[in-house]
Amino acid sequence: MTAANDLRIGAQLYTVRGHTETAGAVAETFAKVRAIGYTGVQVSAFGAVDPADVARLAREHGLEIAATHFGWDEFLTDLDRLIDIHRRWECRHAAIGGLPADYLGAGGIERFAAELGPIAERLAAAGIDFSYHNHSHELARCGARTWLAELYGAVPAEALQAELDVYWLVAGGADPVQWIDDLRGRQSVIHFKDMAVLPDRTQRFAEVGEGNLNWAKIVPACRTAGIEWALIEQDDCYGQDPFACLATSYRNLRGMGLS
Repeated sequence: MTAANDLRIGAQLYTVRGHTETAGAVAETFAKVRAIGYTGVQVSAFGAVDPADVARLAREHGLEIAATHFGWDEFLTDLDRLIDIHRRWECRHAAIGGLPADYLGAGGIERFAAELGPIAERLAAAGIDFSYHNHSHELARCGARTWLAELYGAVPAEALQAELDVYWLVAGGADPVQWIDDLRGRQSVIHFKDMAVLPDRTQRFAEVGEGNLNWAKIVPACRTAGIEWALIEQDDCYGQDPFACLATSYRNLRGMGLS
């Protein structure tokens, strides 16, 4: 973990997933996000681009690969390749964007914990931690607590870190500040995205600072928790240029004192 005031802004490139399908597109995307001011990125939903090219392009554009998203099936079946990719990218933070639906039923947490144990050990030996990224459905009740609370209660921190997504916590009726506080010590990265509400009650993804989330509380909580990277993501930009959306979020967070 970094010092409490070292929270850095990164771009979760799922936001621009239509612009990362080839090496040439990745080069253009890296140039654009670096020009906005980002110094780190999360690699997610890339096309069939050679990891060596991704590493080279990140170096050329002065970007740190702060974190990744790969599918759980890849960790189960192709772990050697994933470890090699993370080493090549000098990336210490691996994550999954969620689990298949059958893990959310009875026994799913126990099954995931059993599968994760040896995988987490091998990742840790390579200097890589492993995080779970939530949506809102993990906030469904699972007995006395939510499924997500049961997950973090059942799996030790050395095997499973948290990649909280503040938008989806709010969408699930939870308080992101409380979750950040409760999981202090087992978070290196967090997803920042905002929620706007339209007059017809529709909830929409919004640029950070352009919606209703309580950033005046969320940002200090992240700093206190020692989180390293706030990764900016916007799942849907509703026809706007996603790079412009990333720029608005970056500008607004700089105004909140982040860099």
